[in-house]
Amino acid sequence: MKKYAFFYSLLCLGTVTIVVSSCGEQAKQAEYAAREDSMKAMVERGKYLAYSVVNCVDCHSQLDFEKFSLPLVPGTEGAGGMALHEAFKGFPGKLYIPNITPAGLGDWTDAEIARAVTRGINKKGDTLFPMMPFHYLNAIAEEDLNAVIAFIRTLKPIEKIHPAKEMFVPMAVFGPLPENNYKNNVKPDTADKVKYGEYLVTIAHCGECHHTKSPEGMPIPGMMFAGGNTESLIPFQVTSANITADSATGIGEWSELMFIAKFRTNAATENLQSKPGKFNTIMPWSFYGTMTDSDLKAIYAYLRTVPHVRNAVEKWKY
Repeated sequence: MKKYAFFYSLLCLGTVTIVVSSCGEQAKQAEYAAREDSMKAMVERGKYLAYSVVNCVDCHSQLDFEKFSLPLVPGTEGAGGMALHEAFKGFPGKLYIPNITPAGLGDWTDAEIARAVTRGINKKGDTLFPMMPFHYLNAIAEEDLNAVIAFIRTLKPIEKIHPAKEMFVPMAVFGPLPENNYKNNVKPDTADKVKYGEYLVTIAHCGECHHTKSPEGMPIPGMMFAGGNTESLIPFQVTSANITADSATGIGEWSELMFIAKFRTNAATENLQSKPGKFNTIMPWSFYGTMTDSDLKAIYAYLRTVPHVRNAVEKWKY
């Protein structure tokens, strides 16, 4: 009888062990699934930012200069290669936009990518040309920067090597930014539309085109978002708009619905496939036009708070 009791005890112990082991395995699988979902959410956020807000994909792809708003050429996402040279107004030399697909970044660490984005220093320690908007992206929150980097890692690798830059002036005159810690940046609560809108406008580097600049390319005090900067590109030239809430020369008469509609209309396929010739624009509607309504509302709310500047702008001068 004792013998049977002994074997029965072993059987019960084995059953308990199996149950405990099974529970432990389920817990591990749940934890793994949670991490995987978290990573997917991060990459999805990074994709949205890289396409619609921060615009990494816009600059680092081949663009079709014949079509409205210079949409990207499919299949070139992140491969870079667009040449900037003397034909662009005031450009001091010649350089090619770098390849940021995994094939181009190679063994760059996340920290090195973050330093390039927020301070303008590449892996070798060289200063980047400020067309890379590190002066604005140094305000990006750590969680958003990590999301962008995570997404960039998922781009299709494109083996494409570009020629070295040939500049007329030392790159050191353009930066880099002094030591700073983007990890201290805080993303505003989305419920605070004005603050969150300011954050989006900053990391979307809207001021790069819309802050009125001197002939030397420096922002003019008191002319924030007043536009008036002319960009000469082959085969057209265009002047940036005044997006302050001035009622006569800016967007003061625009409602929130009109503001959103402008983005949606200009990002419509029929417009992006059109060929406007010399009446084109460098405003990347095909990218910014895919922002969510809530983000566009936040941007609109913020732009209503900046100083109204009366500055009439003639978009095309021919």
